[in-house]
Amino acid sequence: MFLLAATDLPALPYAASICAGLAVVALWLWLTSSLELDDLAQGDQWRYDITRMNELRRLDKVYRYFQPLVMQLARFNRVMFASSLPTIERELQAAAWPRFWLPEEFLARCQTLAIILTPLWLLVSVSLTGVSGVVLGLFLGIVTAWLLRRGLYRQAQARLNEIKLRMPYVLDLLTLLMEAGSTFMKSLEEAVEEFRGHPIAGEFNRVLQDIDLGKTRNEAFYAMRDRLSDDDITGIIGAIVQGEELGTPIAQVFRTQAEVLRMKRSQRAETVAGEAGINMLLPAVLVMLSSVLIILGPFLLNFLLFGFEL
Repeated sequence: MFLLAATDLPALPYAASICAGLAVVALWLWLTSSLELDDLAQGDQWRYDITRMNELRRLDKVYRYFQPLVMQLARFNRVMFASSLPTIERELQAAAWPRFWLPEEFLARCQTLAIILTPLWLLVSVSLTGVSGVVLGLFLGIVTAWLLRRGLYRQAQARLNEIKLRMPYVLDLLTLLMEAGSTFMKSLEEAVEEFRGHPIAGEFNRVLQDIDLGKTRNEAFYAMRDRLSDDDITGIIGAIVQGEELGTPIAQVFRTQAEVLRMKRSQRAETVAGEAGINMLLPAVLVMLSSVLIILGPFLLNFLLFGFEL
């Protein structure tokens, strides 16, 4: 019935012609962009961008199948969302996404998935509400891109919380190993092996890799600070670097920082517990109101329908 009604619309042939023209233009852009090899953006950490792209094609199916579209959207994002790209890059590093991703390309990946899903939203919304559902379908496509972008932030925050929860135990282990006579590097290797599979082990393992590749200890820890971009982690790394510069025993620094982290965790727990009463006020009022309505509702209905009778 809907298809029969849709054929009677006078604007339908024009809309079909416009869609066909857009499809031809999109196909032409797709083919021309896929043949371009000398106009690629170079990442700061990659000498040959083609190597990075090959790794992304191997790791991500969306990038592999829709690379021309992703590249076009990435060029658009470099201009329109330039202010947001540093934040996206920090979140990519904090969420431990592969280092081959550039922030504008990850944002283009989210936009590509939203474009792929938009026809489905259009079909559902138009089937339910008619032609006016086109606006709703387009809005759902924009919301899809926003949710995918927001998912990166949630991944970064969840991983940071896991690291901060386990950090005091890692510092305690480093303290015990160093007080037992082990060196700092050996203690760090033992800690990475002990917590293997946890995000904190991955971060400290990258510190060890950076040191093996020629960075100084301070540079490796500063790189970890920049990757995570968290106040607590920044404070710990700053204390470690300052302790080395001033000659303070590293084991003592680790013990102090572990105690500081535990104190901050207790303070956060007290803050959450103090806010629980305020957050439960509205649900409690709603529950009380519903209970009153259930108890007094029949009496009120009886009074409204039949009046007050003795």
